[in-house]
Amino acid sequence: MDASVETGRQIGALVHRSGEVDYVIVGDAGKLMLPDIGRLRAAEGRFRGLRLVHTHLRGEPLSRDDLVDLVRLRLDLVCAIQLSPHGDVRSLHYAYNVPGEDGELPYREHGPVPMGQERVHVGDLMAGLEAEFAKRTRGRTVRAPAGRALLVHVADKSVRNAYAQAEQSMRELRELARSAGVDVVDAIIQLRERIDPKTVLGKGKLDDVILRSMQLDADVLIFDRELSPTQSSSIAKESDLKVIDRTQLILDIFAQRAESNDGKVQVELAQLKYNMPRLVMRDDSLSRLTGGIGGRGPGETKLEIGRRRARERVSHLEAQLKKLGRQREQRRHKRTRAGVPTIAIVGYTNAGKSTLLNALTGADVLTEDKLFATLDTRSRHLQVGWAGYVDREVVITDTVGFIRNLPKDLFAAFRATFEEASDADLLVEVVDASDDAKIDHIETTARLLEELALESIPRIVVFNKVEELAPLERALLQKRFPDSVLLSARERETTLPLVERMTRFLR
Repeated sequence: MDASVETGRQIGALVHRSGEVDYVIVGDAGKLMLPDIGRLRAAEGRFRGLRLVHTHLRGEPLSRDDLVDLVRLRLDLVCAIQLSPHGDVRSLHYAYNVPGEDGELPYREHGPVPMGQERVHVGDLMAGLEAEFAKRTRGRTVRAPAGRALLVHVADKSVRNAYAQAEQSMRELRELARSAGVDVVDAIIQLRERIDPKTVLGKGKLDDVILRSMQLDADVLIFDRELSPTQSSSIAKESDLKVIDRTQLILDIFAQRAESNDGKVQVELAQLKYNMPRLVMRDDSLSRLTGGIGGRGPGETKLEIGRRRARERVSHLEAQLKKLGRQREQRRHKRTRAGVPTIAIVGYTNAGKSTLLNALTGADVLTEDKLFATLDTRSRHLQVGWAGYVDREVVITDTVGFIRNLPKDLFAAFRATFEEASDADLLVEVVDASDDAKIDHIETTARLLEELALESIPRIVVFNKVEELAPLERALLQKRFPDSVLLSARERETTLPLVERMTRFLR
């Protein structure tokens, strides 16, 4: 105590259950910086076997940092010895982890209590707590394969309707997470004047996120933005959680769903380009140098070898994509020579494009109420008829769905896929009429079609899922978009007006 008062600094000790002092830590007047005590999170139900006892010079209670360290490091207990300005011991304030239910705080606080009036047998306390945690673990339901995730959105508060836009974006991120097989336990939105260049969130909010993740037993943080390699590393180091951003989440979904050779090559190429700036290895690996035959000097580090191999793989995949693109071009030229009209179905993801393809052609393409349920371009034949052309054959192609802020590497990789739409005589743009963000989806689709140089191709706008709208909503939608077609792709008879419209155009 005297040393703490004389130096004006907090002094603490990490004490083992055996009673031995493992570390002595000297901080500043307001906080301690704990040493690296190994892997941050111990296994569930297990504790570190260390308790932190330290001084608080101004008689303040346990701080947020104290509680975050308690939960994150799985310490047995954290205790603050509260001193008066004259160095007298006033009281104790301590806390320990508890197996709370979802939504409850993951720790319990006691005090402040006067010195000498509180006696805690840490060994008995921890034995009881570990038994409670073990009982909770045995009775727990199986978690989702991809883990339990906390969604995080950080927005600029100066933007108009920032919070409403953030909520809309988070709804889409929640759907992306569900499509990836992730169990979403909570979503956190923060409005800031500027984004923190290192951790995106502010320090206090990041501590709240860490505590909330412990509280809900989440093991993944998903950010609704693209994180830089430095930001991902900093947040992961601070939270000891798996950190992924929106781009990586979409790439993971594409990797799960790609079936054709084209799709797999495109997804792998996009993943490599995304991960190359993030290729890091342990510090001790960086010092291991390898020499080549006939080479002078130390050779390449393992990190450099990893990057070189990644670049070689990227070049190989790009060559494969060019070859596959030439094959697709040959197939399109063959259809063009045969005079077969082509119609491409485009639109936002999960708008019902594959369902519409099935309804029009009787195909059995996979349909699910998930984002990016199908990734591979599929073409089917439709027989239409008009004067002089009875049973005329038309090729209808279903394309990959669009999405807001589609990762640039993924967009570049899948650009070749949209070549199918570039030779189309007609585009059918499918819009989910039941989605509150349908106008934004229309704008996103228009912007991406312009980037793909497809905006000049004639287009029919189709509002799908109108069965979920009230009659007045349908009437207002038809009035706002008088040239559009309203239908329910699950009811094949409602597609007849669309077939008639396509027939009139092709005629």
